[in-house]
Amino acid sequence: MKQTAMLAALVAGLIARGVFAQGLVSIDEQIADGGIATQEIGDGLYVFYFASGGNLLVSIGDQGVLIVDDHFTDSVPVYQAKIRELGGGGIDFVVNTHWHYDHTEGNQILGPQGAWMVSQANSRDMMTKANIINVVVRPNVNQAAYDTVALPVATFNDAMQLHFNGERIDLLHFGPAHTTGDAAVILRGHNVVHLGDVFNTSGFPFIDADNGGDIDGVIRFCEAVLLEINQDTVVVPGHGRVAGYAELRDYVAMLTTVRDRVAALIAEGATLDEVLAARTTAEWEDSLGDPIRLIDRAYASLSR
Repeated sequence: MKQTAMLAALVAGLIARGVFAQGLVSIDEQIADGGIATQEIGDGLYVFYFASGGNLLVSIGDQGVLIVDDHFTDSVPVYQAKIRELGGGGIDFVVNTHWHYDHTEGNQILGPQGAWMVSQANSRDMMTKANIINVVVRPNVNQAAYDTVALPVATFNDAMQLHFNGERIDLLHFGPAHTTGDAAVILRGHNVVHLGDVFNTSGFPFIDADNGGDIDGVIRFCEAVLLEINQDTVVVPGHGRVAGYAELRDYVAMLTTVRDRVAALIAEGATLDEVLAARTTAEWEDSLGDPIRLIDRAYASLSR
């Protein structure tokens, strides 16, 4: 299927499921104005989009406010004001899908304000120390250790359940993927999953291979999540617009093909430059852009 047809099918499917509370143009316009865009994907459940940094999932209900990921520190007052506009109060719980700064920096504001953070155990461990993130296309990011008040107060290894705002929320970990501490956050009542940066619809994914991330693990993680959800599940990526079951399935197929191509070239002794020149992602580049970060980090993880 051509990329244009795939995009049309995606949009039509999301509209049919009631996912779009606003049009794509409206969301882009709000982000371009330097603010945030909000999209209601269920009763009391919203996705907050920003020009940079990760997507927030926001649950507002009788028990309070729970958010998945908390963005940069300077974004916190902006989305707190938006939450108040939507009828919510202070933020009670934050689930960190992983430890990267663009998804957890808000911990440093929300922790001192009394929010309770939750994460996979490996993510909390990474937040306790300084880390270097090789982002490939820019200088390395030096992420400093967080103060104790900004660290998760509850962690889990493979699975955990929260019961909040009238629904069960499953936190699931299926091994190293984007990082070593990723969490899939499934809101069972709304039939929504936030996958953090294990899933990306804004471009090719980034894998933090230098800190234990693994392309094989991303594939396994997404395959495991597909078994936990159904055809009607709304899938929230770490970056980019919301998607669904079919898009996550196609994402797995794309990554599997790319992984197999890169692994075959590595087995033949190809250098990273030779793999990049081989255009192993050619058929997806029109829709997903520059693949250098994916290929560079996939090469690193497959060469270990």
